[in-house]
Amino acid sequence: MIVGIDLGTTNSAAAVWRDGEAVLVPNALGDLLTPSAVALAEDGSILTGLAARERMVNDPASARTLFKRRMGTQVQARLGRRDYSPEELSSLVLRSLKADVEAFVGEPVDRAVITVPAYFNDKQRKATRRAGELAGFKVERLINEPTAAALAYGIHQLDEESPFLVFDLGGGTFDVSIVEIFEGVIEVRSSAGDNRLGGEDFNQVIVNMALEAIGGARAEPFDPRFQEVVRDAAERTRRRLSDVAEADFSFVWKGERHSATINGDAFEERSAGLIERLREPVVRALRDGGVKVGELSEIVMVGGATRMPLVRRAATRMFGRFPATRVHPDYAVALGAAIQGALKEKNAALREIRLTDVCPFTLGVETSEPLPGGGLRTGLFAPIIERNTVLPASRIESFSTIRDGQTQVEFPIYQGESRFIAENVKLGTLVTSVPPRRAGAVEVQCRFSYDASGLLEVDVTVPETGATKQLVIVDEDAEDEAKLDKRRAELARLKLHPREESGNAALLERVKRCYEAHLGDSRHHVAQLLAKLEAGLDSQDPRIVATVRDEVGRAIDLLEGERFL
Repeated sequence: MIVGIDLGTTNSAAAVWRDGEAVLVPNALGDLLTPSAVALAEDGSILTGLAARERMVNDPASARTLFKRRMGTQVQARLGRRDYSPEELSSLVLRSLKADVEAFVGEPVDRAVITVPAYFNDKQRKATRRAGELAGFKVERLINEPTAAALAYGIHQLDEESPFLVFDLGGGTFDVSIVEIFEGVIEVRSSAGDNRLGGEDFNQVIVNMALEAIGGARAEPFDPRFQEVVRDAAERTRRRLSDVAEADFSFVWKGERHSATINGDAFEERSAGLIERLREPVVRALRDGGVKVGELSEIVMVGGATRMPLVRRAATRMFGRFPATRVHPDYAVALGAAIQGALKEKNAALREIRLTDVCPFTLGVETSEPLPGGGLRTGLFAPIIERNTVLPASRIESFSTIRDGQTQVEFPIYQGESRFIAENVKLGTLVTSVPPRRAGAVEVQCRFSYDASGLLEVDVTVPETGATKQLVIVDEDAEDEAKLDKRRAELARLKLHPREESGNAALLERVKRCYEAHLGDSRHHVAQLLAKLEAGLDSQDPRIVATVRDEVGRAIDLLEGERFL
């Protein structure tokens, strides 16, 4: 059995596939959500879930929450006499969920599909995988949260292309993804998001409004316990505002009760900046996916923060229609993860579906360019695999030497979107030797091959000498040699430019022959088709290649009849 886990910023959940459907797993308290919180009890034992969250209010020095926001960083959190990394804290939550699942199904469970925000970078994903392994799971796959939500909404049961937009606003992160089913493949066409935007930020707006209204009644505002007390009150107030126009913000501090009334309209007005931040990822996801709002079959809202009326109103204004809410926003991601687990096990109740992800950030190398007055401008980023490229993927770019007599070329490898490498994340460096020639005379080809599990293989080739160097960037803790070899073998099959694939090569040669066989207007028409086909192949985008190949193939069939063998 493969368990599906939504490892959330505020709450986490687990689900399993049972009797032909995804079923949420209750925890030891009978709740379907488990707070993503870890605390140290007085006797030195570790508390997780609701007990830890409650302790956060009472003794914030002994508890930790919101550690998902620090995944992939070196930030440590001290509990007692020990420091914990974000993935270690996450693993404790996952271990608790594992125990709940085992109690629910009555057998050991050690395989999991774990969800991550679509906009998590490489380091954050690897940290999440390590957290799962530390909890005793074999992490079968990391799946993007919006993709899991689309599964929960039944995209895997559709027969036609049907683009969904998944709007996922959780406690600490915001993701937008365009997801569709295409010839039996569930494909993420694009993703965008903000890893520092969620319900917690709206809570802070309520805190600010309430403390302004209370005025001098507040004491020691920078006291950690005071901060947790008002944060807890804000969370409760925000939830009540989902159902009523006004709600009381109330807390007790040093034996005295303080309260203020929070008006929903005023809250929406004060949250305008946060609402505006929701817009840019939506625009980027639509633009990168090449999808117009009117082409979307559904707008799916997931994540607990989407229950806020101001968020739903904002989404309705953005898309010009009401979003779908038929699956509980807190449960959709976990349910979808369980469906993915069942798909991976090839469960007989589910038809064969393949799931693709996209590269959340652009991958590339550092490069230089000449300045008009001489000299070089260094520290520039040259993309090789663009963000939102469907995975697995393989891309190649050519570079040349920049100095006379240069004997080696260095390729620092980065991930990010900035033009300048200083603002991106460095993943590694590969160095290769080149024959000494004048500047620009030696070509060096750099190929990136990247799979959905985070294995990046970089190959650098010098055509003049045939020399090749390779660097594999992979999670340093997770791979045994046999599995790594298998994945590398799978990647090796990708190392073909689409121009070299047999079907594309055959059509290319057919169009060239057709050009030679025709004259006049027909020849001009074939020349245009040839240019279109070559441009499509040069894009190296499988979706574009397939579309152009079909269009050109049909046009040539109309011109000279279907091909024959």
